[in-house]
Amino acid sequence: MPVTIKDTTYYRTAEVCRMVGISRTTLFRWLKDGLLREAQYRDRRGWRLFTKEEIGRLNEVVNKINRTEG
Repeated sequence: MPVTIKDTTYYRTAEVCRMVGISRTTLFRWLKDGLLREAQYRDRRGWRLFTKEEIGRLNEVVNKINRTEG
């Protein structure tokens, strides 16, 4: 379930992975390898929070990878 803070909607890791069609393992590997920038925000438990813009960039990476694998 998305979280709204100061009129900005944030999505947690599991939601983001479902939205773009990748596993959590893949997301964490891409973050570790520097393919993606680390999420700018975290909730009080330390969980990553992603904005729609960050999800859009992630989706671009996923689509780019899918096109080159074909």
